[in-house]
Amino acid sequence: MTVKDLESLYDYGYWANQKLFHVISQLTPEQFTQPVAGSYGSIRNTMVHVLSAEWGWLDRCGGPERGPRLNPDDFPTVESLIEAWNKVELYVRGFLSKLKDEDLSRPVDCTMGQAEKRFMPIGQLMHHAANHGVHHRGQVALLLRSLGCVPGNFDILFYYADKRGVAAW
Repeated sequence: MTVKDLESLYDYGYWANQKLFHVISQLTPEQFTQPVAGSYGSIRNTMVHVLSAEWGWLDRCGGPERGPRLNPDDFPTVESLIEAWNKVELYVRGFLSKLKDEDLSRPVDCTMGQAEKRFMPIGQLMHHAANHGVHHRGQVALLLRSLGCVPGNFDILFYYADKRGVAAW
């Protein structure tokens, strides 16, 4: 894995987020926060979880400090969520732009809760954070469908086609 590989993964993730934000922006405030299903209960809560986790892993790897886990109640509107995502995207892009490939093997404390202290390489932790977003964006797509919204296809295949300027299927 290289820094360029990570940048590509995060580019895809932010592209996919924009696709979701376009649809989420059309929800009523009630739909945005409505408990529908999934691990985190609502579209807002799920998206805040992903944002909090991405910023948290970035913090552990040496990026800007997040502080405590983000609270969904601090994001009452779609706009407030998008504003926070845009800030964290800048943090991640800035962090990645300063990394060199050899930095990716540097170990970082990734202990969670009361678990035994563990270390993992920065590259693997940042890769995990990008992949974590893919997982939860899929959940959000399902939650949107349960509310009667069509999120469209934001699979990486469509990202690659979009980046090449060609129409995907």
